[in-house]
Amino acid sequence: MAFNVGVGLGEGEDSYIVGVNACQQAVTEMGGQPNLIILFSSVKYDQEKVNAGVRSVSGDALLVGSSTAGEITMNGPSNKHSVVVMAIRSDDTKFYGGLGLGIAEDPFAAGKEAADNVKKQTTENLRTFMMFPDVLVGNGAEIVRGVLSSLGEHFPVVGGASGDDFEFKKTYQHLNDKVYSGSVVGLGWVGNFALGIGVKHGWIPVGTSKKVTRSEGSVVHELDGKPAISIYEEYFGAEEVAVLRTETLAKLAITYPLGMKVEGSDEMLIRDPITVDEHGSITCAAEIPLNSDIQLMIGSREEAVKVAGEAARNAVEQLDGAVPKAVIIFNCIARNKLFGEHAGDEISEIQKAVGVSTPLIGFYTYGEQAPLGGEVRNIEKCNPAFHNETVVIAVIGDSKA
Repeated sequence: MAFNVGVGLGEGEDSYIVGVNACQQAVTEMGGQPNLIILFSSVKYDQEKVNAGVRSVSGDALLVGSSTAGEITMNGPSNKHSVVVMAIRSDDTKFYGGLGLGIAEDPFAAGKEAADNVKKQTTENLRTFMMFPDVLVGNGAEIVRGVLSSLGEHFPVVGGASGDDFEFKKTYQHLNDKVYSGSVVGLGWVGNFALGIGVKHGWIPVGTSKKVTRSEGSVVHELDGKPAISIYEEYFGAEEVAVLRTETLAKLAITYPLGMKVEGSDEMLIRDPITVDEHGSITCAAEIPLNSDIQLMIGSREEAVKVAGEAARNAVEQLDGAVPKAVIIFNCIARNKLFGEHAGDEISEIQKAVGVSTPLIGFYTYGEQAPLGGEVRNIEKCNPAFHNETVVIAVIGDSKA
């Protein structure tokens, strides 16, 4: 037997019962006893109680999961707060969970710890590593680098940063019976299966390119020798942007993020500006290195939907003829806000490529982990990175061998 997969959704007020219902639906749809449970939950619910409810159904299956900024199933984005569960059973594939703690103190070490903890559980070669990091407390790009330091610089990594319903206060990660915060949970896949990863954003550069002349980690101080905020002032006008000095930049970044040219990527790597200080320095969701070429980017609903379909088709192509059996989407919350009530259009476009009846689960993230954007040509030689405002689509299929 290859992959048997089921998806469940729970809604309501009682956190425990919502977890029970979501998992029961997924396990029933899958049939039998699962090897793996993937759990995505709104922070409206008590995460400990959700976990306990899911575990009451899942038994001793490995459980990994994350809090979200919105949940996704085959029916599209949830209209209400919900818990979604994917149950997987496979005799050909083994799953291993690992935890990395202390992102606030050392994000690189936390990423390495999670990967090391997965690796040491098996003598077989890992095929892919899925991750759920907390990037509210530490640099997401450093967490990815820590993972790659353990697994290898071209290892296929995919995942999404935990959310908290657009509150940006506290996120949660699930591993088996426990719920964590400030951590990264990793999931290693071992076995005979087909894997495809699609990565695209569709944001379009506008204006002229700027050089980062002073930066420190995720803080960009100067572009072309001027305060970093000048890239917005030149486009929108200084008076309009003056408001941003007292309000968060995050809302504007939904449609006007920053794009960074990166070697080996067909698309610019997106960075979300979060805040601006009194000196005009911009703090982003991940670092922008010194001497990077930066441009203002503009979001288009039509283009974003189009590239989601392209990313899904690229992921399916990588299966080399194998039939998709499970789809896991890591989709930036900024895309959900850009689409508004039309957010379902993007998921429908993805389903045209992967199959409308293929079990699908996903969540809206605070950052995505995947190979550099554009068309992924060789997953064994990819260059994983930390993304913003990007849709990442992992497609799993039975191996043809």
